[in-house]
Amino acid sequence: MKTLQFRNGDKMPAFGLGTWKSKPGEVYTAVKEAIKTGYRHIDCAPIYGNEKEVGKALTECFEEGIVKREDLWITSKLWNDSHAAEDVEPALKKTLSDLQIDYLDLFLIHWPVAIKKGVSMAQKASDFFSLKEIPLSVTWRAMEDVQEKGLTTHIGVSNFNIDKLKSLTVEGRVKPEMNQIEMHPYLQQEDMVDFCKREGILLTAYSPLGSKDRPSNLKSDDEPLLLEDPVITKIAEAKGVSPAQVLIAWSLNRDISVIPKSVNPERIRQNYKAADIKLSEQEMQEIAKLDRGLRFVTGNFWVVEEGPYTLESLWG
Repeated sequence: MKTLQFRNGDKMPAFGLGTWKSKPGEVYTAVKEAIKTGYRHIDCAPIYGNEKEVGKALTECFEEGIVKREDLWITSKLWNDSHAAEDVEPALKKTLSDLQIDYLDLFLIHWPVAIKKGVSMAQKASDFFSLKEIPLSVTWRAMEDVQEKGLTTHIGVSNFNIDKLKSLTVEGRVKPEMNQIEMHPYLQQEDMVDFCKREGILLTAYSPLGSKDRPSNLKSDDEPLLLEDPVITKIAEAKGVSPAQVLIAWSLNRDISVIPKSVNPERIRQNYKAADIKLSEQEMQEIAKLDRGLRFVTGNFWVVEEGPYTLESLWG
């Protein structure tokens, strides 16, 4: 399995299982199936509402001797209602309790958006804090503190633009080690890729298959289906693989971690085999032409009337 190396030499499996949108009752089976298949990287977050079930699956895998804790890479995230300095450590400890583990391998700030304590998804301006009220640098210092305490081995961010990454590299004691962002052939993020390579920041691609199964309120009526793109399907047919496998291989061929979600045992196994697919330079060039700057996860749910966040401030 391909790995990506952190600054201290630690290696993260580049391919992992995403758990966003995995329903209760399904994610337990998915995690166990994935680990039995050979997955060693599981991506989680408290807002997904399923960390307790993931924890049950992890514990059983450890008890059954399928895998040891030290052989797994487990990532989770800080939700937006816990950006205040005093809330970061309790939030992480809650995740550790739910996952039934003693430490995370990687802990990420989920969004550069701060909301009031106890608010799940903000609906109105009064649900938010601005980044002047709770600066990202304050949250980041608390992230550094939990890393120093050994509650997480590595720290990073998610959904951060280049300017926000730059500010943390200047203001923090520790430079962010990861940025997890939406990335696929319709949103290739070349500027971000170049910046992170220069700065030694690793990247993880979420929604790598186009996130067709995301909630309907996050979709537009006329959006294209990445899995049905003619270039992707042509390459898949030529190689005798699925379009999903081509999309996974594309990220791995760019040295970017990728975390497709699935709860279907057959697809979980099929996705895993994508790690062995090599795309030619010509195939990579054909896919490079598909970039259209298209976000499936636009972030518009953080934009409310008279609120402190805009899409421009989010993505820059």
